[in-house]
Amino acid sequence: MLWDSMAGSSGASDPMPVSINFLGLAWRPSRCGSSAAEAPATKAEDDSFLQWFLLLIPVTAFGLGTWQVQRRKWKLKLIEELESRVLAEPVPLPADPMELKNLEYRPVKVRGHFDHSKELYMMPRTMVDPAREAQGAGRLSSSAQSGAYVVTPFHCTDLGISILVNRGFVPRKKLNPDTRQKGQIEGEVDLVGMVRLTETRKPFVPENNPERNHWYYRDLEAMAKLTGTEPVFIDADFKSTVPGGPIGGQTRVTLRNEHMQYIITWYGLCAATSYLWFKKFLRRAPGT
Repeated sequence: MLWDSMAGSSGASDPMPVSINFLGLAWRPSRCGSSAAEAPATKAEDDSFLQWFLLLIPVTAFGLGTWQVQRRKWKLKLIEELESRVLAEPVPLPADPMELKNLEYRPVKVRGHFDHSKELYMMPRTMVDPAREAQGAGRLSSSAQSGAYVVTPFHCTDLGISILVNRGFVPRKKLNPDTRQKGQIEGEVDLVGMVRLTETRKPFVPENNPERNHWYYRDLEAMAKLTGTEPVFIDADFKSTVPGGPIGGQTRVTLRNEHMQYIITWYGLCAATSYLWFKKFLRRAPGT
């Protein structure tokens, strides 16, 4: 009766949702129908977000693969330039040390004499195969004998300056110059060597120890200060080797080129994830 009287008094043909307060308790009509209608819309929004979010995986993989393609082109060009520089005809050592910054691995020729009283030792080192180095690829000798590179001040007669020359490899038992007196070249000589620049210490490489004359990396400024030379460094070529002396040609010329592996990896990941994305979001049955 209460509902009839309220409906009649409203003057409307359909009853409107109302609140009834009976004995202090409020009652409202249920909205279950409205919530049920909103659920599919929310689910559709979540699926749409997931669909486009997962698409980032193949897109990113494709971008990284394309970046590696460009990196590989750059590395191949760099290797080609390095090989041409290593095999170029030697030029006279420039008088201006600043010009050497663009001449690393370039053969140069000098004339002068050694100062064997100020030898430095870069260690530990293993001997490089000169024949392989001439082709632009360094490798360790089959014996992998440990030793050192003998770095000796060299006074350039034409330029009037002294530089540092890596004469080459000696085994540890021949580190003392008294054990290789026959190989201590006296008088003026002509040398050909490759320009090398200074190095920064790599992780896990010990600090140089000038007091013990142990050098683990090329710190040209410190080496030059100790020997009274210019901070100019060349690796003598294999032809500089004399019986009983250090073995020249100890220049490792290597550049890693693993970009093709990365290209295959990233493009393979792109293809696999693109297939899975297509199968899940584009080929599924409507309404699923």
